[in-house]
Amino acid sequence: MPTVHATITPNSRRGPLVEQLDDGTLKLYVRAPATEGKANRAAIELLATHFGVPKSAVRLTAGATSRHKRFEIT
Repeated sequence: MPTVHATITPNSRRGPLVEQLDDGTLKLYVRAPATEGKANRAAIELLATHFGVPKSAVRLTAGATSRHKRFEIT
């Protein structure tokens, strides 16, 4: 599977939700706060559900402290 570029919105009332933007990136809305990696874990869980793979198949490869992230899905 591909490398996924995503923008994350933590503490979102809309979430959990995945939207595909016109440029091919994903917009992730998660309810978890952006503290102690909670939003990153929620994003991994959301992507795993979205792509129908186990959580262990989704890995954050860049942007751990940024809103713009890159995930690898195997």
